Amino acid sequence: MKLKFVKYQGAGNDFILIDNREQQIKDLKPEAIKFLCDRHFGIGADGLMLLNAHEKYDFEMDYYNSDGSNGAMCGNGGRCIVAFAKRLGIISEHTRFLAGDGLHEAFIDVSGNVKLKMSNVLEIKQNEDTFFINTGVPHHVEFDNDIFRLDVYAKGKEIRFSDKYRKEGTNVNFVQISNDGIKIRT
Repeated sequence: MKLKFVKYQGAGNDFILIDNREQQIKDLKPEAIKFLCDRHFGIGADGLMLLNAHEKYDFEMDYYNSDGSNGAMCGNGGRCIVAFAKRLGIISEHTRFLAGDGLHEAFIDVSGNVKLKMSNVLEIKQNEDTFFINTGVPHHVEFDNDIFRLDVYAKGKEIRFSDKYRKEGTNVNFVQISNDGIKIRT
């Protein structure tokens, strides 16, 4: 089977995106997703998304983590799939789309930046120097003065598979606040 895809990245996360409006992919097995996302033997990505047609909304986002499991939502992935929908001509500057955690709205500004409205935060816990935020999807957030010097992949993997998060999982975000704005690496 031929697979037509594109790759996008948002804030350091990269994704395989597939236009599935014609429903050519109906039963994507976790093993296949894991293989496609594998950085050594597949395409390599943090996740895979299918852009599906939807009767009520502009489209539906079907998101899968790189381990093959189905994910409810990914903000960086959501911004990428919105940019992809614009590239496909499905939307222009505004969209309403469905994801695993519900309805989302996004706007694309004149520079092409995607602004995505996420679900309300369900839970915030502050630890010594980190935060845990649950937006329907768990996030471990750490602040740093220079996030571009960090080995985000190695440190993120260490946190993600620590005893604290091993069972349920979490996204790991590194945040830097500076005079020119907020920077995030995931």
